[in-house]
Amino acid sequence: MTLNPIPTLQQFGDNASALSAAISDALRTMSGLNLPVQAMTKLQGEYLNQATALWNQTLGRLQPDGQAQPTQLGDRRFSAEDWAKNPAASYLAQVYLLNARTLMQMAESIEGDAKAKARVRFAVQQWIDAASPSNFLALNPEAQRKALETKGESITQGLQQLWHDIRQGHVSQTDESVFEVGKNVATTEGTVVYENELFQLLEYKPLTDKVFEKPFLFVPPCINKYYILDLQPDNSVIRYTVAQGHRVFVVSWRNPDASIAGKTWDDYVERGVIRAIRVVQQISGKEQLNALGFCVGGTILSTALAVLAARGEQPAASVTLLTTLLDFSNTGVLDLFIDEAGVRLREMTIGEKAPNGPGLLGGKELATTFSFLRPNDLVWNYVVGNYLKGEAPPPFDLLYWNSDSTNLPGPMFCWYLRNTYLENKLRIPGALSVCGEKVDLSRIEAPVYIYGSREDHIVPWESAYASTQLLSGPKRYVLGASGHIAGVINPPQKKKRSYWTNEQLAGDPAKWLESATEHPGSWWSDWSDWLKPHGGKEVAAPKAQGNKSYKPIEPAPGRYVKQKA
Repeated sequence: MTLNPIPTLQQFGDNASALSAAISDALRTMSGLNLPVQAMTKLQGEYLNQATALWNQTLGRLQPDGQAQPTQLGDRRFSAEDWAKNPAASYLAQVYLLNARTLMQMAESIEGDAKAKARVRFAVQQWIDAASPSNFLALNPEAQRKALETKGESITQGLQQLWHDIRQGHVSQTDESVFEVGKNVATTEGTVVYENELFQLLEYKPLTDKVFEKPFLFVPPCINKYYILDLQPDNSVIRYTVAQGHRVFVVSWRNPDASIAGKTWDDYVERGVIRAIRVVQQISGKEQLNALGFCVGGTILSTALAVLAARGEQPAASVTLLTTLLDFSNTGVLDLFIDEAGVRLREMTIGEKAPNGPGLLGGKELATTFSFLRPNDLVWNYVVGNYLKGEAPPPFDLLYWNSDSTNLPGPMFCWYLRNTYLENKLRIPGALSVCGEKVDLSRIEAPVYIYGSREDHIVPWESAYASTQLLSGPKRYVLGASGHIAGVINPPQKKKRSYWTNEQLAGDPAKWLESATEHPGSWWSDWSDWLKPHGGKEVAAPKAQGNKSYKPIEPAPGRYVKQKA
C-alpha cells in the first residue's frame, strides 16, 4: 500500500513536512498529466472575478459606525461567531474557501487516467485541509479569544496536551485515561477456552436459560481489536447476540510482535479461523455452527470456509458478513495508494522474502493512514480543540478503541495486499491457492447475510453488495445508514438511523437500491430474525464454558486484547 500522500506521525509533528508529504506525490503525478489551457484560462478568470467580488463585499460590510455585519461562512470549521464578526478573519476564511474550491477545480480539470487524477484530487484535498486558517493559532480568532479569556491558560493546556500526544505517538481523540479494557469496555462475561500463537478463543456466559444448539463463532478484523463488537453493554453486538439465545465464541487476535512477524495469510486461515472452528465444534459437540466475519475478518472467514469446502466440509449453518470485501474491484479511497511499485516495496521491506527477514506493519502507521482518510474529522478537528483551544477531548468508547491500534505480520499483510487489493484474485474461482487448496467462494453452500454501510469509505456499500454475485447459497443483503463502524454499531434501543432491504438481488446495486424499502431503526433486529431458523432447536444453556479438553484459561477479555502495538 503506497502511503506517501499521507503524513506519518513523525511528519505530523512538523506542519511544513506534513504538508510537503501530502502534496509531493500529487506534484510528481501532475508532471505526467495535462491541464488544458482553455480550462486554466477559464479558472483564472472566474477566480479573479470572485476574488474581486469578495474584496468589495468585505469593504461593504464595514458600516459608518465602524461595526461589521456578521457573515455566515457555511463551513463548520468557521461556525463560531468569532469568524463571522471579525472582518479580517471572515475575509481570510472566505479567501481560503475560494482558494480551496479553485484548487479542486484545477484537480478536476486535469487530463489523465482516472487513478492518477484521483491521486491528485486526494493529495490536493489533504493540502487544503491542512492549510485551513482554523488550524493555526495566529489565524484562528476563536482560539485567540479563548487565550485572552483564560489569560493564556488555554495555550498552556494546549502545549501540555501536545507534549502528551507526542510522547504517546498519536493525536488524542478521546480521554483514553477513562477507559480500561475488561473494566469498562469489553466487559461481557466470558472465558478464554483456547489459545495459540495467533489468537485466543473466548466463550461467553449465556444470558438465557436456553440457547440455540448450534454455536456462533465471531471472526473480527485482525487489523483492529475485537472489542469494537463489545464496547459498552448497551452497544455490544456480542452481548446482544448472547441475549438472543446464541452460544457465542469470539476470536481475539493477538497483537503481533517480532516473535510472529513471519506469519502468513495461510497461518491466519489454518491456524486462525479453521482452528477456531475445530475448537468450537469440539466444545459444542456440533458439526455445524453459525459464523460472522467483520471487515477483513469476513475476508479471512470466507477464505477459510472456501478452503474447507475444497476439502469436502461445510461447517457453516449460516454466514454473516459485515462490511466485508470479497470482490476488490472498487475499494474506494484506499485504491489510490495501491499499485505494483508500492506493493513490491512492502514485499521487499517486510514481506516473507525481505532481505532482513519478515517485519511488522506498525499499528500506528495503519491508524494514521485511516485517520487521514477523513482528516478534518479525525485529525485537524482535534489539533484545533486539543492544542489551540486547550480543550481535552471528551470520553468516547469508540474513539478509544480506534486509538488502540494493532500490528500486522508483514508476509500476511503483503499477501493480502497483492492478491486482493492489487490483483483481485479472491473473486476468481481457482485463481488462488490457500492452505494447499484452490479457493472457490461459490463452493460455500451456507445461507449468507451480507451487510453494507451506505456511507462507508473503507468498504463501499456497492462492493459489499458484490459478494451477492460470488456466493452460491441463499443470500440476504441489507444496507445500513452511516459509516464503516457507526453503521454496524447501531443497537435497536437507540432507535437511530435506518436500513434498507430488497428481496430481489439485482446484478446492479444501484437498481437494488432503487426499489429497496427503508426501515427506521437498527438492522440488528432484522439480522436476529434471519438468524433464528439457522440456530437449530433450543437446548439448556451450558453451566460452564469450555469442556474437559478445553479448560478455562482466564476470564474474558483475556491477555491478547490488552497487548499494545
